[in-house]
Amino acid sequence: MSRKELLIKNGTVVSDGVSRRVDVLVADGKIAAIGESLVANDDTEVFDAEGCIVTYGLADVHVHLREPGYSAKETIATGTRACAHGGVTTVCSMPNLQPAPDAPDTIAIQQQMIDEQAVIEVLPFATISSNRAGRELADIEALHPLSVGYSDDGNGIQTEPLMRAAMKRIAAVDGIISAHCEDDSLLHAGYIHDGEYARAHGHKGICSESEWGPIKRDVKLAEEEGCRYHVCHISTKESVAIIREAKAKCSHISCETAPHYLVLCDENMQEDARFKMNPPLRAKEDRAALIEGIKDGTIEVIATDHAPHTAEEKSRGLKASMMGIVGIETSFAICYTHLVRKGVVTIEKLIALMSENPRRIFRLGGAMQVGERADIAVFNVTEPYKVDSAEFLSMGKATPFEGEEVYGRCMLTLFGGEKVWSENK
Repeated sequence: MSRKELLIKNGTVVSDGVSRRVDVLVADGKIAAIGESLVANDDTEVFDAEGCIVTYGLADVHVHLREPGYSAKETIATGTRACAHGGVTTVCSMPNLQPAPDAPDTIAIQQQMIDEQAVIEVLPFATISSNRAGRELADIEALHPLSVGYSDDGNGIQTEPLMRAAMKRIAAVDGIISAHCEDDSLLHAGYIHDGEYARAHGHKGICSESEWGPIKRDVKLAEEEGCRYHVCHISTKESVAIIREAKAKCSHISCETAPHYLVLCDENMQEDARFKMNPPLRAKEDRAALIEGIKDGTIEVIATDHAPHTAEEKSRGLKASMMGIVGIETSFAICYTHLVRKGVVTIEKLIALMSENPRRIFRLGGAMQVGERADIAVFNVTEPYKVDSAEFLSMGKATPFEGEEVYGRCMLTLFGGEKVWSENK
């Protein structure tokens, strides 16, 4: 029995660098037609997208769904519903889990939970090292067909020999590393950026070199070993400069930053763990460099690093609270409000950063084309709303954007033609 057709009318469809005032017809789970003045059949449902941006579903390549192992923070069910609420239809889930997905039997535990609970597409990362301990490599070859890539996110690979060995084996299977770059020897028990706010308020700081040092090491290794190499959540001006130079010589190097690094800096800090994440909010000069990075193409991806924790874990102040904030439900709105409406980037560039580029780099598939799976998001960009964490579907509520007026509320999300979120319920 075929599914009911859905016609999305009067919206502005953004894809492949072009915005068009066209309609989109969805039938049998696929995009059936894109064009002007499409006509509905008598039994076709019509969704009026007047004043809205219509795009292929966002793809977030850095999301913590917390299962298996940490279901008090988030579940795959709540996390993927939150993704749908934010217009995200494909996510790559990070591997700091228990058990860690370091072999076929452990990643199978996670995959079964995904199959049972997820309402959107979830593609798990495998670990680089066994149990993310950084001592010996995981079962790289066996994990390749079961994962979207390799990461020890939450931990950096501390030694050059282990990273080189990982790159050799991952390059051999044409896989990709998504690297959390952090030199533990430079942390010195810091927990926010080593900048003006830390010094003024008596906090221990995390220096920028703890991030850019490993990046400088790794881009050289990636060039030598021919490994596809993607840097997670960059936050410093030095990281941008190193990656810009590396990309000029090597086409298989890429990176991401997160909405909060593009919008906030350590001058926005408060004595509240809603502002605590890893890497931390850096100086305004770092934020400016990140913005230049997205403008000139050095940074090709915006990902959230959505990292939910329990309310108790985020209630202990800056020093003692867990690192991490949530962002999957606000990512488009924050970026649209601060980047597009302020003229920093175009809407076409933003969709490339949040959907098209991550799909290309991580080979996720999907595009706003006839015949493709109907993964579609519709965002109202004409009417403002206030960020209210009480409305989040994620179990995590810690956002630095609480109460902010933004544009870009997600009105409708389709996954395979099925409604997985509708603002109209």
